[in-house]
Amino acid sequence: MLRRLLATLALAFATGMPAATASAQANAPMKVTLAGGSVGGAWSVAGNAIGETLRREYPNTSFTYEPGREQSNILLVSQGRVQLGIAHAQLAGRAIAGGEPFKQPVTNLRAIAVIDPQAAMQVFARQGSGFESFEQVRRDKKPIRVALNLRGTMMALAGEELLAANGMPAKDIEAWGGKVHYVAYNDGLEMMKNQQVDLIINLLAFPSGQVTAATREMPVQMIGVSPEVAGVLDKALGTMPVEVPAKTYDFQTVAVPTVTATVVVVASAAMSDEDAAKIVGAMLKNLDFLKQSHAMMRHLDAAALAKVTPLKLHPGAEKAYRAAGILK
Repeated sequence: MLRRLLATLALAFATGMPAATASAQANAPMKVTLAGGSVGGAWSVAGNAIGETLRREYPNTSFTYEPGREQSNILLVSQGRVQLGIAHAQLAGRAIAGGEPFKQPVTNLRAIAVIDPQAAMQVFARQGSGFESFEQVRRDKKPIRVALNLRGTMMALAGEELLAANGMPAKDIEAWGGKVHYVAYNDGLEMMKNQQVDLIINLLAFPSGQVTAATREMPVQMIGVSPEVAGVLDKALGTMPVEVPAKTYDFQTVAVPTVTATVVVVASAAMSDEDAAKIVGAMLKNLDFLKQSHAMMRHLDAAALAKVTPLKLHPGAEKAYRAAGILK
């Protein structure tokens, strides 16, 4: 409290603003809409947890969680239609560069914080489906059925890139009589239970509660990503190598190599420095609460919040991290 008061007084002195007015603005309630993922999913839980940190620090703040899809979240933030959006840093980086699936560069995106530092590609094959390996599918032109996440997400894009890097792009799979489904992850897992899908691919934290629950009565095997394919994905998507340790899941007896992305909260460059700093401050002060709210945030620490590569931090967020001693 003393440090906050001193900072407020310093701001008032520097700007000529009366201390009472500066303090009132620093603690003023906010109006924030955050676009995340489907209702009940990990991003929904994370988004609402961020909203709770804002309410705790700035009473009477108006916070709205809006279900969304990753590509549209980025565009809504860019257009000023929502204040915050959740996306993979790697897809947001594509947006800034104007890469697919974006039609033109989205140049006004800035990062606020990382909320999942380890969104790993996890590939599961249903036992009994006849899937042995990607090589087998490619060699035999096996009519495999695959579940990817919804179109317009990094998860779906990563799944498409994985298939292509293994020599079996989606169009070939369907030419062989197979099928690629673009569905929400829980729906894909349900399709797998009903033997409508042989393989499911997604980016998510590990261990995933969704996977653990779905596989209690559905035997699966976890499929690794070869070093060669990991290199292709790293170049195409900006992912990084990672290993899922042995026994992360009960059915997974050995470590599985794969790749990982990161999930961030983004804002427009038009957001005021004050609001960006307030959001970061609320998240830092309530970091333990965030970590406990969902498994995807359990690996967070204060330093991890600011590791938003390949994005740039919002200037207000950067100032808040520097004030907290996280950035030098």
